[in-house]
Amino acid sequence: MHILGISAYYHDSAAALVRDGEIVAAAQEERFTRKKHDHGFPENAIDYCLREARIERGDLDLVVFYDKPLLKFERILETYVSYSPAGFKLFLMGLPLWLKQKLHIPRELRAGLGGQYEGRFVFLQHHESHAASAFFPSPFDEAAILTMDGVGEWATASIGRGRGNRIELIKELRFPHSLGLLYSAFTYFTGFRVNSGEYKLMGLAPYGCPIYRDRILEELLDLKDDGSFRMNMDYFGFCRRDRMTSSKMNELFDGPPRKAEGEITQREMDIAASIQAVTEEIVLRMARHAHEVTGASKLTLAGGVALNCVANGRVLREGPFDEIWVQPAAGDAGGALGAALFAWYRLMEKPRDNQGRDAQRGSLLGPSYPEDETREFLDMMGAVYEHYDTEEALYETIASLLAEQHVIGHMAGRMEFGPRALGSRSILGDARSPEMQSKMNLKIKFRESFRPFAPAVLREDVDEFFEMRPHEQSPYMLLVAPVREDKRLPTDEGATGLEKLHQTRSVLPAVTHVDCSARVQTVDCEGHPRFAGILRAFKEKTGCPVLINTSFNVRGEPIVNTPEDAYRCFMGTNMDVLVIDGFVLRKAEQPNARTVDRDAYLRQFALD
Repeated sequence: MHILGISAYYHDSAAALVRDGEIVAAAQEERFTRKKHDHGFPENAIDYCLREARIERGDLDLVVFYDKPLLKFERILETYVSYSPAGFKLFLMGLPLWLKQKLHIPRELRAGLGGQYEGRFVFLQHHESHAASAFFPSPFDEAAILTMDGVGEWATASIGRGRGNRIELIKELRFPHSLGLLYSAFTYFTGFRVNSGEYKLMGLAPYGCPIYRDRILEELLDLKDDGSFRMNMDYFGFCRRDRMTSSKMNELFDGPPRKAEGEITQREMDIAASIQAVTEEIVLRMARHAHEVTGASKLTLAGGVALNCVANGRVLREGPFDEIWVQPAAGDAGGALGAALFAWYRLMEKPRDNQGRDAQRGSLLGPSYPEDETREFLDMMGAVYEHYDTEEALYETIASLLAEQHVIGHMAGRMEFGPRALGSRSILGDARSPEMQSKMNLKIKFRESFRPFAPAVLREDVDEFFEMRPHEQSPYMLLVAPVREDKRLPTDEGATGLEKLHQTRSVLPAVTHVDCSARVQTVDCEGHPRFAGILRAFKEKTGCPVLINTSFNVRGEPIVNTPEDAYRCFMGTNMDVLVIDGFVLRKAEQPNARTVDRDAYLRQFALD
């Protein structure tokens, strides 16, 4: 039986295909259209999933949509009525799209599938899809479930339990009281783009001090012991206008919101630190309450807030659970996968025996490309390359280039599903280099210099460098852990703000954030054999089993998908080397290679 899950029309459209309970394929539409956070109908992602399964649209047995549009419209209508007349203008702005498209999702789905699918459509509640995406792919037979995001229909967070092939949602927090919207409001206030800049806010937080934490808890929130809360809506604008905050927020935080691309001051750093501290406290309370009401020893998480890897790390270290598993595509894209799995296990009542394995298979669920097609493309572009027939020789070459301080764009095998590059569509660098973090941010990624990079480490060595248990798993780069004390170096305790950026804080300076933490990805041969081979070769050459791993893209663009995407990104940045499967290209040998000026790049593409 083939079940297609779809998320679309709101944020990060995606498709996922499940065959007889096994995940065959999943991908975000943005990777094909090259439009970041593409929310249109995921036609290209669906085409890919069907190709991977070797079926046609008419062969599908069921199509499942990840939320209930009519219930969502009810919430929007009630909200604007409740806040009228202030919210009426915003309602009128959104009404044409609802009348044309969003109230007619079955028609849109039927048309998007080319009229070839004649079966029925099933619509799940948004947080059901999140919960299913959290529990069903996890290696746990029984676990608590915690979902947190901006808003689905009415729910903004939910607590549930999963056991075997069943999930049950027990409690929920309802709109407008939302941890996701709270964090997004501060994303907006600090000058970053909502729904894409939240990770920048998280990365900025360690540069500041949480001096506004108590002010947030006293003025903006009524926080309960179980993690539920009510927001003081006088300070927020998203129910009444097309702004996240009201003018009252300006008074509370010593001035208006930072303008996009404006100078980041100590105020923004302190605000970021404060809302991050509040977020971690809320997530910890919710997690503890989930343990109380379920009695489970393991926890699964999904929803956009579950991408806050700092909070996740604290839940693992300080919370009551022995293990946690976070859906790598935790946002709306993952809802497509959750919807398909929910249909198989709950609607079809099929048994689930995961045998303690991670059904997401490293989240390497996207497309791969044949080497003969890659060779044909490279020859057409006049590219100069070497080709390696053996993996061992290729790993040795990559390790040598990295040890020589070259930055490598690495594309191999199936693309990752979710916002994190996990080694298949990654930019790699030497984590031991004090200059590498700024070099990669400013000269290659064309992004803010304060942004941290993540370490990829062989799983068997994770506890040697980070305060994690021996062989502890973090395959999806969704846990932050402190760097071990014995790997840290003395720093100037008096440094403040961005002064901290230029200090060497550990023996892995390029991946050690200013608070001596790191967003850890563990790699082993079972989950990602090729990336593990590269890390092992680098360890043999240098004694260090750790590399920088960041997404293969530049600011404002989605992660690369095809060899063409990878080549264009390589030639359009100051990257030193490109590896596509067995092909190795050195920038200095390429025709028309040039140095790219960051400011000119940003002006050309008008990126935020």
